[in-house]
Amino acid sequence: MRLLKILPILALFLIASSNADAQCKAFAKKVCLPELGSFTHDGNYHAAVLVEGEEAELYKTFYSDMDYRIAICGEDKLPNVEFRIMDSNKNVLYSNKDHNFARTWDFKLQSSQQLKLIVKVSSFNQAGDTPASGCVSIMFGFKMKK
Repeated sequence: MRLLKILPILALFLIASSNADAQCKAFAKKVCLPELGSFTHDGNYHAAVLVEGEEAELYKTFYSDMDYRIAICGEDKLPNVEFRIMDSNKNVLYSNKDHNFARTWDFKLQSSQQLKLIVKVSSFNQAGDTPASGCVSIMFGFKMKK
């Protein structure tokens, strides 16, 4: 009997979750994809709903002899979105916090390696306020060396 009460709630949660994912993917295509400019999109849409103060991590392999652009976009209702890029030795290669929360970073590597990308939505609400939430998208673009 208890299962019959839980199933409709679970189904509603799954529908709401997939709708949020679809909205975030549409946000990524509309708002963040243009941030790649002349870089070729890698074809992946990384987007999720994040809440103020929440952090997400993503690992990605980058290859030498290529130019890259990383673009991070958050919905307007969110505070600043910080992102840091770290190598396997936990050295911070870039932090947009040091660059007025820039939305893009262009780079190239001397050798192929896997990097860790950490995205964090800043917090600007007072204690007791309802934290803002919204879509955050991470896009990767590349250019082959000529």
